[in-house]
Amino acid sequence: MGIILKMTYRQELIRSMKLLAKNPKTIFLGQSISYPGNSMYHTLVGISEKKKIELPVFEEVQMGMAIGLAMEGYLPVTCYPRFDFLILAMNQLINHLDKIRVMSRNEMKLKVIIRTSVAAKTPLDGGPQHTQDYTNAIKLMCKEIKIIKLKKAKDIFPVYKKIVSDRNNFSYLLIEDGDKFNRK
Repeated sequence: MGIILKMTYRQELIRSMKLLAKNPKTIFLGQSISYPGNSMYHTLVGISEKKKIELPVFEEVQMGMAIGLAMEGYLPVTCYPRFDFLILAMNQLINHLDKIRVMSRNEMKLKVIIRTSVAAKTPLDGGPQHTQDYTNAIKLMCKEIKIIKLKKAKDIFPVYKKIVSDRNNFSYLLIEDGDKFNRK
């Protein structure tokens, strides 16, 4: 019988991003995805720089870009390092991405993967503007976007495998736990 190694939360995210990157149409976009600056950067190790678009801080434009890329047949993975930053993209998320199926009478089925995190409070607490969890509020506003909180490391890769195999092209908001990024 072989030894079964338990993957860490970060390792499972890295494994999942590599799975997504296998698709030639996948593009990762956001802040600090090509340069260090947040925990999500460390989950994109081994991903070709050709598949990344480093962006300045303009969250609503970032979401609009992701929607536009999806309209052109790409699989955008748009990264918001903190849930609090995603709040600035709510117009695009709620009024456009979430409603596009209804507005187009089911002709437009866009798959956008949105990654965000409830930021860690230890060893340094970023305060109330950087550590909030808006999951329940977003669930109340979104009717079409699938919202999944990634609570346990063992659940991460299966969730991403399911997303990859989703032929209905739903969009997904995946909420990561910043306190688990650096745990052994």
